[in-house]
Amino acid sequence: MPSWNQILDEIRTTGSTHDVIRRRFLKQVYDKSGRNVILYYSGWLQKKDIPGADVNDSDKNGFMTVIHQLDRTKGLDLILHTPGGSVSATESLVDYLRQMFGTNIRAIVPQLAMSAGTMIACAAKTIMMGKQSSLGPIDPQLGTSIPAHGVVEEFNRAYNEIKADQAKIALWQPIIAKYHPTLIGECEKAIQWANEMVKEWLTTGMLENDQDKDTLADKIIKELADHALMKSHSRHLAAQRCKDMGLHIEMLEDDHEFQDAVLSLHHACIHTLTSTPATKIIENHEGVAYIQSAQTVLIQQK
Repeated sequence: MPSWNQILDEIRTTGSTHDVIRRRFLKQVYDKSGRNVILYYSGWLQKKDIPGADVNDSDKNGFMTVIHQLDRTKGLDLILHTPGGSVSATESLVDYLRQMFGTNIRAIVPQLAMSAGTMIACAAKTIMMGKQSSLGPIDPQLGTSIPAHGVVEEFNRAYNEIKADQAKIALWQPIIAKYHPTLIGECEKAIQWANEMVKEWLTTGMLENDQDKDTLADKIIKELADHALMKSHSRHLAAQRCKDMGLHIEMLEDDHEFQDAVLSLHHACIHTLTSTPATKIIENHEGVAYIQSAQTVLIQQK
């Protein structure tokens, strides 16, 4: 007969009703694909301004937890729902995933993978989306809301207008005076860093076997990273537009059984993030989970 402590451990491992249902659908996705499945879900839409909802360095601990003991020869289906976050954390996370699975990674986006989430998707061999799915621009932001491209564009506009008409100095001087001395350089380096990173991932993964992969990668980055073209960092890019720009997109609607499994899992994740304290879920198909709440992290083993 199990002891009181053993039963308590089993209850903790099993988790809440939300956990049980979510894991049932997660297992269904695995059964359909035969590939390792990891979901990476943020609750930024349900819980506004919660620390840690973005892509950050703490997420590496979650991925290390859920990848441990997986059969890496099966590849990885990474199910993404994230607002994006730190470029440096994204680079580190993609580097780790590629060390674990090589480029045998498929990104699945049931709803939103924005900003750095789009960058992670670009590191995959293919991206699976539905008619309801969206990626977003990858132009880097300073802090939480200042577009690096926008700062450079504004500075260049000021330079050109002043060069053409000295009277514009009085108009632009109070605006430019707010820039700290290294701002323009920081913006230019951030743009270059993000673009070079994504180009390397595209040419060594998704576009590896494409003719003229460098030109195609440049075209994709031009569209994804051009703030002037996209107008807003929060722009939602549907599957067809992503396909038109050259990304390798698979449609969820092409396999209705797999679509049902993925969307059921998505809904279960959203219910979890809405109805429980969870703010981020990193979990594999075997039930190993790294669940972050506003105050604590709960690691649940299979």
